Amino acid sequence: MAAITASMVAELRARTDAPMMECKKALTEAEGDLGRAEEILRVKLGNKAGKAASRITAEGVVAAAVVGGAGAVIEVNCETDFVSKNDAFLAFVNALAGLVAEKNPADVDALSALPLSQEGFGPTVEDVRKGLIGKIGENMTIRRFKRYASGAKLTSYLHGTRIGVMVEFDGDEVAAKDVAMHVAAMKPAALSSAEVPAELVEKERKIATEKAAESGKPAEIVTKMVEGSVQKFLKEVSLLDQVFVKAADGKQTVAQMLKEKNTTVKSFTLYVVGEGIEKKVDDFAAEVAAQVAAASKGQ
Repeated sequence: MAAITASMVAELRARTDAPMMECKKALTEAEGDLGRAEEILRVKLGNKAGKAASRITAEGVVAAAVVGGAGAVIEVNCETDFVSKNDAFLAFVNALAGLVAEKNPADVDALSALPLSQEGFGPTVEDVRKGLIGKIGENMTIRRFKRYASGAKLTSYLHGTRIGVMVEFDGDEVAAKDVAMHVAAMKPAALSSAEVPAELVEKERKIATEKAAESGKPAEIVTKMVEGSVQKFLKEVSLLDQVFVKAADGKQTVAQMLKEKNTTVKSFTLYVVGEGIEKKVDDFAAEVAAQVAAASKGQ
């Protein structure tokens, strides 16, 4: 069985907001598997255990640009928050957003090969990236981007530099901008319930099944409980089904607001800096112990 370290408990607590001892119990039951331990806590503690699951540890910047009829949103990562505020780094990321919109690179490699000059570095994006790494002294990587050029209208919203949204729409610009802000705040997983990724649905169904099974109710009731939980989940993570953040009555959904404004959202992209990236968590106690042990052997 895998040893349960203090750093593992701390990471699970950061993900879930669950009590320390509950985290340790869940990790023990999951034999050290953080993902499985998180699911166990959600079964035992309900949605509270997932409230902090979106906390991001990796650093970087999200930027957006619209050039002509095309738009792009991009994420570029760095090692520390300090560098994410560096003017040269910010200029680099904004330049990349414009290049993606204008030049339509197929992937990160193609983007890296495009012409760019900055801070005396060049003549390609990759040359500028390497030059800035040498100048700033910190690694930086182009992680992902999404380009739009369907002919539909585009609007974007940036919440600082850590959250970026682009919305493809037809209709009212103000309504679309409100939707972009809503996406940044509520972080839907898909436009509609039919578009929620199958792996997310299955994960939620698994959790709901385990929770319902603990109720001790008859099988047919358990089945209804599971289906009810899944349907509730789909509404919570589907943009059109979510309650609009600016709804005056606290009930109007995004779909209802858009219908009222004669506006259609075709798609959206939401980037949150570092989402899905696991940052290394150092076990400082173990590191110090190892250094002390090494020093003792050297005496």
